[in-house]
Amino acid sequence: MKEVWVFNGAEGRFPSAIFEERADAEKWIERNGLTGVLTKYPVGIPVYEWAIENGRFRAKSEKESSSVFIQKFSSAAQEHIHFENGSSD
Repeated sequence: MKEVWVFNGAEGRFPSAIFEERADAEKWIERNGLTGVLTKYPVGIPVYEWAIENGRFRAKSEKESSSVFIQKFSSAAQEHIHFENGSSD
């Protein structure tokens, strides 16, 4: 499965960068002294479906299968790294 690394800056509403390689993302974040979260995303499958297929999530109610829930879904099970002023925790 192809994956990409997505950087969401602190207080940003949308991603500010997407990288194929984690190392490239980390260099860019460090060089610019950025604060935010770098998260690995699968390509070609929604995170909601990825989490279900990988046993990371199971809808427990009708609400958790609704379009409103799915469109906001993210998973803590995704590999991610927090950065503060260009350095990871």
